[in-house]
Amino acid sequence: MIITLNGDSREFDAPLSMTRLLETLGLAGRPVVVEHNRTALLPREIESAQVSDGDVIEIVQITAGG
Repeated sequence: MIITLNGDSREFDAPLSMTRLLETLGLAGRPVVVEHNRTALLPREIESAQVSDGDVIEIVQITAGG
């Protein structure tokens, strides 16, 4: 399956949950904002979201600074 991830084409095994995608990217358990096909996901929606061929995913890691 091929998706667009943060503007880049990436290939993954299908099917893939959003949680598994975050684990694969090393972002599991980190504060992130996920946009799935132009819809921002609430944190509770990430666990049930499924990634499909052709999806467009944007992931932004939240960082604090001073």
